[in-house]
Amino acid sequence: METTQGAKGSPPAYIRELRRVTWIGLTGNVLLSAFKIVAGLLGHSQAVFADGIHSLSDTSTDVALLIGVRYWVAPPDSHHPHGHSRIETVVTAIVGITLVLVALGIGYNSLVTMKEQHTQAPGPIALIAALTSILIKELLYRWNILVGKRLKSPALIANAWHHRSDGLSSVPVAIAVGAATWFPGWYFLDHIGACLVSAFILAAAWKILRPAFVQLTDGGASPAEIRLIENICRSTDGVLHTHKCRTRRLGNGLQVDIHIQVKPSITVREGHAISSVVKQELLGRGPDVVDVITHLEPFEESKKEG
Repeated sequence: METTQGAKGSPPAYIRELRRVTWIGLTGNVLLSAFKIVAGLLGHSQAVFADGIHSLSDTSTDVALLIGVRYWVAPPDSHHPHGHSRIETVVTAIVGITLVLVALGIGYNSLVTMKEQHTQAPGPIALIAALTSILIKELLYRWNILVGKRLKSPALIANAWHHRSDGLSSVPVAIAVGAATWFPGWYFLDHIGACLVSAFILAAAWKILRPAFVQLTDGGASPAEIRLIENICRSTDGVLHTHKCRTRRLGNGLQVDIHIQVKPSITVREGHAISSVVKQELLGRGPDVVDVITHLEPFEESKKEG
């Protein structure tokens, strides 16, 4: 039995790029949240104020990324032989849980104050803040998702969705505030806008938490990915059959544990050479494979056992 662990990209370059993107996002979140909170207070809009708090919650996930990245790119050691990729999954889950808590808080506050009539209709500054948020957060989302996919970072992709959830939540806010501004009697639309913010955030949280939960519970590759892995192994010269293919997610990659069957008459050296080729093929052509464990078996004996 032999293992090989591959590395995707250069950790120093990866860290620099992720930190650069996250620092810019953090700065934008702080400025935007301050603007929306002040605009919500001055413009008498609960929805815009709630949206500002949502933007402020983005800063906590930005900080989690900035702190966590130095740990999850660390190489394997004696205490973590499979590396530290799960730390990124934990950070991703923290982002999702933060979103859930923010959504529940906003939704609860908007519902319990639904019958409270506003003393003043929302002002123009509240509408300007909502429209500005839509533009800036969509730009941050597109940039973060682009870099996240290039770096294959689930945490950065999750943070990108956090940006988009903030931008999308501002859409109903802008509509509600605009309508309440022109029709003061429709003050309840501001509360409905805040409820819609909560629903958007919960939807984004589900998209983030579901894959993180799969990884933390040792979820494996999809059936299509399993077939691809087996086909790559069986197309290697000297491999007669494969079985017992087991996989699990390690951060942004996939660990593969597979039994390969070869002629029983070959030497140990020849079997080792075949195993090495299989591993290199999986690391090069497999679906984001970063770690491979192969088990050599004689074909006839395993066939008789089966």
